[in-house]
Amino acid sequence: MSDPERLHRIKYMIQQRKCVPIEDFMSELEISKATFKRDLEYLRSRSKADIEYDRYLGGYKFKEGSDINKIELTGIWFSEKEATALVLMQHLLSSLDQGGLIGPHIEPLTAIIDGILGQSETTAKELRKRIKVIGMGSRKNSIENFSEIGAALLKRNRLQMDYYSKGKDENTKREISPQRLIYYRENWYLDAYCHLREGLRSFALDGILTAVLTNTKAQEVSEKECQEHFAQSYGIFSGKATQRAKLRFTPEHARWVSGEHWHGQQVGSFDKEGYYNLEFDFNQDPELVMDILKHGSGVEVVSPGSLKNKVKAELEKALQNY
Repeated sequence: MSDPERLHRIKYMIQQRKCVPIEDFMSELEISKATFKRDLEYLRSRSKADIEYDRYLGGYKFKEGSDINKIELTGIWFSEKEATALVLMQHLLSSLDQGGLIGPHIEPLTAIIDGILGQSETTAKELRKRIKVIGMGSRKNSIENFSEIGAALLKRNRLQMDYYSKGKDENTKREISPQRLIYYRENWYLDAYCHLREGLRSFALDGILTAVLTNTKAQEVSEKECQEHFAQSYGIFSGKATQRAKLRFTPEHARWVSGEHWHGQQVGSFDKEGYYNLEFDFNQDPELVMDILKHGSGVEVVSPGSLKNKVKAELEKALQNY
């Protein structure tokens, strides 16, 4: 890690955590006590950073009332246009992040961007006010678990976790090798190799009750194997595709569905009557059934018969409620 990068990291850590023990700096930055003291002196004398040690809290913090945005650090600087693009990306990401997983981790960057744009005619506050992203169906997640999962992904170590499956209504203890994080339909999922089930699985982050990072190296799964396992099937209910769905949408619903992305390898076409025919491979069908039901009488399941029967059964059950 370069000196400028280390100085930025020290500033970010204090901004994010408010008060940081010296042991945390030494451990996370992999530096000695002498190196930290030297960096701290540089920040105080050369970068005008009002950092003090709080004996009561047992760590370093910014003095109350100090202007963090006036700290002058060398390194990466942005033009006003670049900073504008960054604040727009940050706002869109925060708006999508309804579970609050990423927001706390990018607050230091947000403060820097606000400082850069603070004196311009186009303020960060004004930009955020003009853009609105409405997310629906998101579920509450755990910040602590997200941090542990992120560390496991970067360090390529295994996780031990307690997991609650909503579908089966059961708790299990598992050891997993995380492969990648997925943000899908307003919620976070973790693709991982499950050592309990001895295969690839996808876990909803809001189902991870506890997560502990281990020192055991993760079992690596190639990107090709992950792609074949998770991408061939429909949605988050993944697995190697075993069936092919054929759906027929009415001309009215086709106006919307023809422009939608249902599957990475979908095939769609209009017939002479204006109906839209959509085909794709899938394995498990719970999510697919839900999507089909949203279109009500505007869609017909042509095949396979098993999928048609499931949709029909759900419609009959729904009718009994009225």
